[in-house]
Amino acid sequence: MKQRTVFSWGAAIVIFLVLMIVTPTIPQSQAYHDFADQRTFFGIPNALNVISNFPFLIIGLIGLVLCFYPDDYFSFSLRGEKLGWTCFYVGVTAVAFGSSYYHLHPDDATLVWDRLPMTIAFTSIVAIFVIERIDEHKGTYSIVPLLLAGLISILYWRFFDDLRPYAVVQFVPCIVIPLMAILLPPQYTHSSYWLWAAGFYLLAKVEEAADKPIYNWTHHILSGHSIKHLCAAMVPVFLTLMLAKRTVQTERISLYTSWKISWKRSRGKGSDEEIYECNYSGVAVEETR
Repeated sequence: MKQRTVFSWGAAIVIFLVLMIVTPTIPQSQAYHDFADQRTFFGIPNALNVISNFPFLIIGLIGLVLCFYPDDYFSFSLRGEKLGWTCFYVGVTAVAFGSSYYHLHPDDATLVWDRLPMTIAFTSIVAIFVIERIDEHKGTYSIVPLLLAGLISILYWRFFDDLRPYAVVQFVPCIVIPLMAILLPPQYTHSSYWLWAAGFYLLAKVEEAADKPIYNWTHHILSGHSIKHLCAAMVPVFLTLMLAKRTVQTERISLYTSWKISWKRSRGKGSDEEIYECNYSGVAVEETR
């Protein structure tokens, strides 16, 4: 098992280095800082892009409080879970400050403080998935290395004006996490909330890309970037709801398998083999405190 882990990490590093060699650098475009809505309200420049970060502060603080709430409100049952989710909510809370600071004076220097909290959230989520779906010990030990990888990707971009490592940190979780949520059996119920969170993040990226068209479509009321902040804040909202509602699975079964079983039943193609059905809306479990 240890050899397989070393091989996996070695293969990942080799693939990353090969991609760094064969792909061109990706400099930070200065047009990125030219947002559609640059209006000033109450003396706040780019006011709506600043104020729309407020939901991150609210949900981040709520998550942090509930992580340490008496009687284990989130029912953490695996080693490293509390640390992973704490790092995630620290990142979400910090997004409110970092993104607001960036939007007050958008440039490369302030963009660092916008991206740094997001990398904390991204890398923490990957570690959490490893803890729950693969191996709790490996996942726990991966928290610090993944956080450092996120930090290095930011520093590399800032000093070498190359976004490739940061792109890996941001977009690989966007692909890997939904796949893991679908294919790997979860430890807990309400696993489908991961897909809702991924859907809102994808919608947020679309709105970010359509910043100016959305601003024009709404007759200069709201820009795509402001709406993007609100949609992105729905990611921790759904994950917090998941944590509050979930219980330990009595029968671990992946979303893909449960979907396949439901499809076969709906098509009337059931077989004589035993079929398990998983209800994510609630599984009665006897918890041991």
